[in-house]
Amino acid sequence: MKNLFAMTAIVASIATGASAMVNSSADLAEIQKFSPSTDVSTLTDAEIMVLLNYIHSGDKDGEKRAFVRAFLQDRG
Repeated sequence: MKNLFAMTAIVASIATGASAMVNSSADLAEIQKFSPSTDVSTLTDAEIMVLLNYIHSGDKDGEKRAFVRAFLQDRG
């Protein structure tokens, strides 16, 4: 959980200038792969950046899936 908050803080500060690069259908489909029951159309650009950065990390798919689900659950 500590990684979740640290990653969120780092990416939120970086995402400000990169928001135009996210929210393509491929990005949303990639997030959806790790949490199929989630409506990804409601995600903000910053949230998409956080999730994509973690998905593209070197962690195992099970860890990525857990992170994505925890992140989406924490957002309310």
